[in-house]
Amino acid sequence: MNIIEVASAIIIDQQGRLLLVRKKKTQFFMQVGGKLESGEHPEQALVREIFEEIGCHVQSLQFIAKVETQAANEPDHQLISHTYFVELVGTAQLQAELAEMVWLKPEQVSDYLLAPLTKEFIVPWWLKHTLPTGQQAI
Repeated sequence: MNIIEVASAIIIDQQGRLLLVRKKKTQFFMQVGGKLESGEHPEQALVREIFEEIGCHVQSLQFIAKVETQAANEPDHQLISHTYFVELVGTAQLQAELAEMVWLKPEQVSDYLLAPLTKEFIVPWWLKHTLPTGQQAI
């Protein structure tokens, strides 16, 4: 099985909503982030991808976990994600390769087709670490 190594961002706004994006010509909603370039550290890749995908700079990064799961858009590929909790500088806006962006509320989880990483790890982590007030409990 082929392996894809990525860096992904858990981004939560002040209302406790989780940022998800869908890239053009794909069906799954997922985290902002992307593949590591040759020799690139996951944190560098994530800062680059955040700017490319939503036009924001990073205020802070906190490593959460290295997660292995099925890739969403590449059949027969395993995904290894270096996952970080990220605080942004600026307002997220759709950029080049994105078709959609949504700030997800807990009651909307079943309304979207979620990538395996998002469904299996990100959403449970988000629900566990976000208080009813929208504040993060990390």
